[in-house]
Amino acid sequence: MSRGLVLRLAGLIQSWGETAAFPYRDSAAFPTRSALIGMFAAAQGRAREHALAPYEDLPGVPSHHDLAFTIRIDRPGTAYRDFHTAGGGRSHGEGLRTAAGGYRAKEKSTMVTYRDYLADAVFTLAVEGPPALLEHIAHSLAHPRYSPYLGRRACLPDEPLIIHADIPDPVNALRTAVPLSLARPPGAGVDHVPITFIRERPLNPGDLPTGESPSQPQDFTAHARAHLLRPLWRTTENVPAALYAGPRPIDALTDYILKDTRCPRP
Repeated sequence: MSRGLVLRLAGLIQSWGETAAFPYRDSAAFPTRSALIGMFAAAQGRAREHALAPYEDLPGVPSHHDLAFTIRIDRPGTAYRDFHTAGGGRSHGEGLRTAAGGYRAKEKSTMVTYRDYLADAVFTLAVEGPPALLEHIAHSLAHPRYSPYLGRRACLPDEPLIIHADIPDPVNALRTAVPLSLARPPGAGVDHVPITFIRERPLNPGDLPTGESPSQPQDFTAHARAHLLRPLWRTTENVPAALYAGPRPIDALTDYILKDTRCPRP
């Protein structure tokens, strides 16, 4: 049975870009593998060019490529788009440059750009991988060199970020134990609620992927960024309604975390 981390990614706004370009910065509907690895590397103080390098000082020389993620979508949030302008009010020769190296014409000096966000979303995440690397990640998130953020620097995470620093079978914990931050309470007499999971591994051997995401990072270097497609498995599973955390999730989460710290480790 594997051990792993359980993280809670919640905040006023989140943005998980997949195919972003300067005029338009999109957001995926859930945290991407690339963004999560970037968060871990930043917390450890790793530069972009070293984010994916193996950890020579850890047993087995693991890397972030060895991690596997399972995402429970507690609240998908509400998508909204923010509008920005760039280059306006500057004289010619001081505004936006063109791809050829010159400057945009005066009548085109102002560019409207678009930024997509998820408002009030909550994702609970199981992280599996080599034990030494997971321990290093948990310590770094608790004592970060650079503060974690939810896709973009303006998107700050709520507390608690770390639900479990080390737990057996973290994926099963998402299904049976970790409190649910639902947008509304389950109906009266409801025993289970349908919850969407995004997996990087099939739930059952032989299950075909339900989609793919361009979020497998190959290079984080600013001028050589490269990503590959990664298969994903989307499932809807019945989770006990008793896990509902109530209108103030922080209370249920605090009680759950404190109870876990008092329990003896297996």
